[in-house]
Amino acid sequence: MTSPRSEGRDVVVTGLGVTTAVGQGKDAFVAALLEGRHAFGSMQRPGRLPPAPSTDATVAFLGAEMEEPSLPGSIAARSVRTASLSARAALATLHEAWHEAGLDEADPFRIGLVVGGSNVQQRELTLLHARHADRPEFLRPTYGMGFMDSDLCGFCTEQFPIRGFAHTLGGASASGLLAVLQAVRAVQSGEVDVCIALGALMDLSYWECLAFRAMGAMGSARWADDPAAACRPFDRGHDGFVFGEACAAVVVERADGRRHPAPYARFRGGGRALDGTRNPHPSVEGEMAVVQAALREAGLSASAIDYVNPHGTGSPTGDAVELQALARCGLDHARINATKSITGHGLTAAGAVEIVATLLQMREGKLHPTRNLVDPLDETFPWVREKAEDCAVRTAVSLSMGFGGVSAAICLEKC
Repeated sequence: MTSPRSEGRDVVVTGLGVTTAVGQGKDAFVAALLEGRHAFGSMQRPGRLPPAPSTDATVAFLGAEMEEPSLPGSIAARSVRTASLSARAALATLHEAWHEAGLDEADPFRIGLVVGGSNVQQRELTLLHARHADRPEFLRPTYGMGFMDSDLCGFCTEQFPIRGFAHTLGGASASGLLAVLQAVRAVQSGEVDVCIALGALMDLSYWECLAFRAMGAMGSARWADDPAAACRPFDRGHDGFVFGEACAAVVVERADGRRHPAPYARFRGGGRALDGTRNPHPSVEGEMAVVQAALREAGLSASAIDYVNPHGTGSPTGDAVELQALARCGLDHARINATKSITGHGLTAAGAVEIVATLLQMREGKLHPTRNLVDPLDETFPWVREKAEDCAVRTAVSLSMGFGGVSAAICLEKC
């Protein structure tokens, strides 16, 4: 299935927010990207390490954990007391995007919210189960809301005047990018004038980490003594993704609506495809389909694209399939780097984080390096490797793929 064509309504990006392990806020985030500064190490959050008596060193998981999200004073303290890490990151991230876009001036009933991701508060729930295993009668009532995918919608709309609609959209690691596409479609259709796409922080517990490692998706203990070298998208030394906590927000609205001094970019096209599989088996055909759909809606040839921000997780199978799809679509001439080599894999947030990274690089006129790209799978691609490089990017394509055979792509043009 490909995305429906736009009905001609121009949509632009007017606000961004981002909270990651390498930087909170756009300025800190883009500075870390351009410096290639990482935050990889052995994850230490409660609920990320299997409980005793396990002594096997291989059960330690590598990743990038963020500092406590910085919340503005306008967020009610009573809300924060019961807010999960995913919710706190969402509120901090949305606050930045909201104020950059000047949404206090917009009609609340014409603002929508799409939260990319479901089942994102697993670590908090694991800790809660353990805490109340012997005394379930003391379980706090908010658990009845916390396990539902609508919980982040409730937190966000309680703090910000969003009254058009709010719902979640799940597409595994493609969720963030799919949320942006859904937000664009809501504006194009006239359902709302402004829509916010939020790539939610997926807060993994040790259960999810164990499962990802068992299926070969998450990196092994191979780099346990050298966490900085573990995340290796498109390098022959890769052996799986490395998790990175992250959350991002993208505000889209009608170009002919409220006056905005400097939109980041114009939406040109998007595509979605489904392979019809439960397993995480990447498909060249599915990935080609979304790129071609995005270019077709954009009315652009592959040769017109300056930059590709790929999915690039470090998966031994996925990386190779993605490069094959890009080459067969004629995008092997475009500059390319791998954001996850710096941030880690944000899972549900990844697509939104990488759209933010793409837009900030377009604004800066610089492309960030790709860490640990020592022996590329394909040397013929014009990689950005050890250092950031100047590059005037007018048009860009960003891709995301998720378990369940979900593929998605978006095409953006600098305003």
